[in-house]
Amino acid sequence: MSRPRALLALLALLTVALVGCSKDDKPATTDQLPPGATLISEAATATGALKSAHVTIGTEGEVGSLPMRQADGDLLRSGDAKGTIQLSQFGVLIEYQFVVLGKTIYLKGVTGGWQKVDSAVAASIYDPSAILDPDRGIAKLLASAKDPVTEGKESVNGKDAYRIAVKLDSATVATLVPGVGGDVTGKVWVDAQTKQLVRAVLTVPGATADKKGTVTINVTNIDVPVTISAP
Repeated sequence: MSRPRALLALLALLTVALVGCSKDDKPATTDQLPPGATLISEAATATGALKSAHVTIGTEGEVGSLPMRQADGDLLRSGDAKGTIQLSQFGVLIEYQFVVLGKTIYLKGVTGGWQKVDSAVAASIYDPSAILDPDRGIAKLLASAKDPVTEGKESVNGKDAYRIAVKLDSATVATLVPGVGGDVTGKVWVDAQTKQLVRAVLTVPGATADKKGTVTINVTNIDVPVTISAP
């Protein structure tokens, strides 16, 4: 290619690049994002109407008096649930399988078979039936959020979601994470299309100011039919 033709080709490429970087194609600024209050309200309504979901909850650091380190399960709006839970007992991580049917709870450890557990005792450790309960669980957590600010839009599980910074009521958080007290801050991700909550990362106070804990909640398989039966 001659020098004049090469120069023309370079100019053409630069023109295309400049057009591609025009102001119309710039990433959305916070001023162009939906208000946090609107998104949180829509998410509270959508999440409160959930029939079923797969929920994982993980903790890191000091998280109140909760011995749970991770829970993973399928939940129904009725409170029935099945899955696994990891508890820290005397410094040892122990995993249990669980099934919740009404007020009956079954647990199975790494050894032995299934055992019925008194619901009051099990609930004092962790109560998965609260998670999708619109009056106690995630929906109420969203409804009680304060000072929501939409920070951006990003992909979560392959779908567009809005990230919103929030302040949360510790009493409501304690329903999901027993023993939590003090100020709780966090970020929640709301599906841009369905307005369902898909992820939440909460920062909770520890025993001292420099010892904080993190709770991560992921919600998938929304309203996918689930069958839960006694083991």
